[in-house]
Amino acid sequence: MKRLGDWSSTATHHSPVEDAQGIAAAVVLTALGVAMLAELGLVTSGLAGLALIGHEITGLSIGLLFFVLNAPFYAFALLQMGAAFTAKTVAAVVAFSVVVDLQERFVAFERIAPVYGAIVAGVLIGIGLLAVFRHRASLGGVGILAVWLQDRYGFRAGWTQMIYDFMLFLLALAVLPLRAVAFSFLSALVLNLFLAINHRTDRYIAR
Repeated sequence: MKRLGDWSSTATHHSPVEDAQGIAAAVVLTALGVAMLAELGLVTSGLAGLALIGHEITGLSIGLLFFVLNAPFYAFALLQMGAAFTAKTVAAVVAFSVVVDLQERFVAFERIAPVYGAIVAGVLIGIGLLAVFRHRASLGGVGILAVWLQDRYGFRAGWTQMIYDFMLFLLALAVLPLRAVAFSFLSALVLNLFLAINHRTDRYIAR
């Protein structure tokens, strides 16, 4: 497991600069995907999806809800995944929360077809999560559990997220029309299949 403060850069170790670049790119891609789903009135995978549902119910900012919902998972990450993973995860969550709340000042969508938007958002978020996982971090919540289960038991991260998302979309039926939940499920299916197929610890070994 990589130590906090390990500045080496080798074939199997990312330097802090490499981690920062990879996580920043992941945050931007994921936030853009979430913005597309929010514009369509859809929800996404993981705790970001729960934050979107909370936003629909309470009107509170998505970024604030996302940060608060992640808080209980940090202790688990510190105990099970180590200080370096936890520090990078907290940094990624804070950055994501800020970008999600600020990007509406810079990005507007004139028209997005629901099917196309759901698929593209799923791809963007899937690429973002894959990038953050490969830099030994997560965007919090379910991602922490998914990485731990894959490292500990070999259970693919994408399958963990898909099980959680099934329960999330059952909850979404209480606040969203069936059509919106169906498109949300399509986006999550694209996202989680992308992770399940591409995120393998035996294929990508850098820490």
